[in-house]
Amino acid sequence: MRCQLLPQEVKNALIEVCGRAFWYKQPLFDMLARAGIPEEMYLRYEHEAKFKIARKLLADLEGMGDDGYILQRRLLTELCRLRNLPDLEVPDRDAGLNALRRLKEAALAHDLEAKEEKATAERRVSDATEQVQRARERDRRLRELHAAFTELTQSGDPQARGYDLESLLKELFALHEIRYRKSYRIEGEQIDGFFNFGGFDYLVESRWRRERPTLSDLLAFKGKVDRKIESTRGMVVSMSGFDDDAVKRLREAGPANLILVDGYDLNLILEGRVSLTDALQRKIDKAAQEGVVYFPLFRLFN
Repeated sequence: MRCQLLPQEVKNALIEVCGRAFWYKQPLFDMLARAGIPEEMYLRYEHEAKFKIARKLLADLEGMGDDGYILQRRLLTELCRLRNLPDLEVPDRDAGLNALRRLKEAALAHDLEAKEEKATAERRVSDATEQVQRARERDRRLRELHAAFTELTQSGDPQARGYDLESLLKELFALHEIRYRKSYRIEGEQIDGFFNFGGFDYLVESRWRRERPTLSDLLAFKGKVDRKIESTRGMVVSMSGFDDDAVKRLREAGPANLILVDGYDLNLILEGRVSLTDALQRKIDKAAQEGVVYFPLFRLFN
């Protein structure tokens, strides 16, 4: 027997809501978790735009047959229950509310209002409980990393502190399910770290020194990046921050293929005030759209 599918009109409306009713990705992921969708299904697309996440996720659910259809219906149910936008940071609230209204109208037109049976409701509660437990475990591990980071700030051994910073970065990226390679050496070049995000490879330079990196330091690292394959970018982590003049002159030195992270940025991430993925995406967007290689995260809260 052929499995059921959501009507295309409903799917399109659902994708629009995911893209327009959410600003940050974490509230969207929380919604997906409440619908009982396994975390590994949507986190594989966490570096994509929200529209693409929804589109690819619905396609994956369709491929699961009847089980996937049940999960699609449960997501539809969660969204149709909303009386307001779930993400208060959405810049265009009217567009988000209109998308939500159109989804409800499409669901009503196709007689898809949620009518869950008892067993389905019990499964939904069980899945939601599991997702909450995972979120709590992630929060616990993040608090441990923040405590370790606080201890490092009091360390009097600069060399050991630098190595510990590399380990902390690797654990932080692993916590957000981003594979991170620690320091390695190739052909006489020292690379402090490497990760892939949003389809691009990133070389990492991490510094925990009293002095801020000079323009020469930044250009030397940019040279390492420029010598790699074209899709390679770079991230400089400097706990002491960056000199305004060096940043300005770096922008004038060529394409903006670096993003800069300071100690305060890292602290905000470890405090859980902004997720690592959202922080990276904001910095990348600023560099790509405006050529701003140094966007301090505290500006998100002004």
